[in-house]
Amino acid sequence: MSAMSSGNEAIATIILDSLAEGVATIDRAGLITAFNRSAERLTGLKRNKVIGRLCQEVFGPCCGGVCIIGETLRTGKSLRDRQANLKHVDGHLTPVAVTTNLLRDQRDRVVGAVGTIRDLSREEELKKELHQQWRLEDLLSRNHTMRRLFELVPAVAASPSTVLITGESGTGKELIARAIHARSPRASKPFIAVNCGALPDNLLESELFGYRKGAFTDAKTDKPGRFARAEGGTLFLDEIGEISPALQVRLLRVLQERIYEPLGATAPVKADVRILAATNRDLKAQVEAKTFRLDLFYRLNVVHLNLPPLRERLEDVPLLAEHFIDHFNRLHDRHVVGISEEALALIGRHDFPGNVRELENIIERAFVLCGSGPIDISHLPEDLGTPRQTAKAVVPASLQEAEAQVLRQVLDRHPADRAAAAAELGMHRSTLFRRMKALGLRD
Repeated sequence: MSAMSSGNEAIATIILDSLAEGVATIDRAGLITAFNRSAERLTGLKRNKVIGRLCQEVFGPCCGGVCIIGETLRTGKSLRDRQANLKHVDGHLTPVAVTTNLLRDQRDRVVGAVGTIRDLSREEELKKELHQQWRLEDLLSRNHTMRRLFELVPAVAASPSTVLITGESGTGKELIARAIHARSPRASKPFIAVNCGALPDNLLESELFGYRKGAFTDAKTDKPGRFARAEGGTLFLDEIGEISPALQVRLLRVLQERIYEPLGATAPVKADVRILAATNRDLKAQVEAKTFRLDLFYRLNVVHLNLPPLRERLEDVPLLAEHFIDHFNRLHDRHVVGISEEALALIGRHDFPGNVRELENIIERAFVLCGSGPIDISHLPEDLGTPRQTAKAVVPASLQEAEAQVLRQVLDRHPADRAAAAAELGMHRSTLFRRMKALGLRD
């Protein structure tokens, strides 16, 4: 009988070792009873060193302090594809999906728990590859309108023309400006930003144009302004709609004649600076109201880029949420893993008056409150979830769903031309077919 039992155990070990997924089992006391070869590879721990040890001692350090298999034993609840970062003994992290179940004997009594660990490294590589397709410098978007803007940036960057960037607060106007500068012939020179709405008129004037020694009582030395600091590069004027009529006249002269005069100067100074301006105001309405000069508006509005609000590009919410989680993980050396579908759905019911900046703040707050698992509803602000009055779209429940949604939209635009669809997505045809297959989309 013992020989038969020993033989069965040997067969079970061979079967477990043949699996690509890591497998570990524990008894009712939480002691590890099985640990297959893939689990050894993923953790760097040898089977003979972990059998008989507490699950928490072995997997706790690997999984951010929590043994997920032991959690199932304690709660009686199975888990499916719980994402985690598994820490190898050499220190490197492997993204994994853990599925757990209770183990029962012939009398249906709980005798332990089992966990299977699926390596997500390849999926993460593909995800990063796709993320690069959705990226323009520090901007991320799957949205069709945003993608068109991304396509315009190289041509806009190559020209010397003034650009007016419009959009609600928090949509990423400065990020677009920085992307234009980074792709321009001026990229090696300074990018200087100034918030025109943050300073009173007299201070803003000296901040932009600088002053000479003796220009006023406290002017003990020359001070270069933002134009001088941006020489050869790009000057980004944010909240341009806030400047006074008097300052509008001075700025118009710079744009027309490419010269300016620091306060107290006796001669004009040439300005080799490209101007990018941004506003969340309706400048046309301000022109009609006589609070903004028409000639300055035309000088600024040579190229116009308008950024849509986040409520009109909800397919970007899962992508941006994951991006911010990755960012805060690196910044704080933490291992928060993803966001639950319920939390993502709740975020998607928000109006986002603060747009992408507000989403970043929501994720940062949740990140602080979250321990090691995924961000959940309990980590979100209580005032989230206000139903949208105008938005027609529904936020995808996951990154996979968001990706599938984008692929379907592009494939619908190119029903008979997969090469054109792949080109629009910025990927090779073989990558497109691979993603279609993985997401269950028919060819």
